[in-house]
Amino acid sequence: MTLFLDIIQDDRVIKTLIILLVGFLVKALVSRVLHKGIEDIKIYYKTKKIVSYVYFILTIILLLMTWTQTQSIGTYFGLASAGIAIALKDLLINLAAWLFIVVRKPFSVGERIEINGQSGDVIDQRLFQFTLMEIGNWVEADQSTGRMVHIPNGAVFSHPVANFSSGFKYIWNEIHVLLTFESDYKKAKKYFLELAEHQSLQHSKGMDEALKIASKKYMIYYNNLTPIVYTDVKESGINLSIRYLCEPQQRRTSQQAIWEGILDIIQKESQIQLAYPTLRMVKQEG
Repeated sequence: MTLFLDIIQDDRVIKTLIILLVGFLVKALVSRVLHKGIEDIKIYYKTKKIVSYVYFILTIILLLMTWTQTQSIGTYFGLASAGIAIALKDLLINLAAWLFIVVRKPFSVGERIEINGQSGDVIDQRLFQFTLMEIGNWVEADQSTGRMVHIPNGAVFSHPVANFSSGFKYIWNEIHVLLTFESDYKKAKKYFLELAEHQSLQHSKGMDEALKIASKKYMIYYNNLTPIVYTDVKESGINLSIRYLCEPQQRRTSQQAIWEGILDIIQKESQIQLAYPTLRMVKQEG
């Protein structure tokens, strides 16, 4: 009981209660005024968050001044800085990440990236966030969905960033064509390779130059940049995989051109047929 009375009689306890009570009342009053005076929900939300930050910082500073004996202005400034850093932690992380993006350039505006499951072309960079024009999702072959995705800059510190355009600005794409076992797969490989080479021919000079530039900055080394067709056997037929280089934004266009060429070849060549799941029944005599 005596201890309780001593605590109550301590001026610091009384000051603490007053600070908390007055701070709470002022914050409630300001929030009420803002609620009546601001009609825009987004502006009201942001303003309310700022008021909460200020309330938290000032309360911490006043409590520290009450319970510590130091009167040093430098000390109070340091404590205030610590309070601000805690209250604005996410904003400071985003700001630091913005500086990292500007200096190290993991990506730039106009480049295609993937981060934390989100893919798209970077269309805007700001102090606290960057914006992607989304690709993929419900749309196939890396085409744009039309949605803009806003991502906090701090995500570059906590998630891997895949850049489709930086360094060597071409990507490998593969098209899988399943043929019947009766098809002349050697002839098909020859035709399919010609299609891929024709598609890559217009970029051949640019690919060599891009590889030279990228190899000076990164440990990038390719023995061969020309297309190739791999052979594999599946349950339903012979699988030919056409592998070739293309620009990230031209993946679907190049794939469509090659598929149209494949279909033209299949229409002309009776020895080359597309396969699909089939059921064969063999009748044994006797």
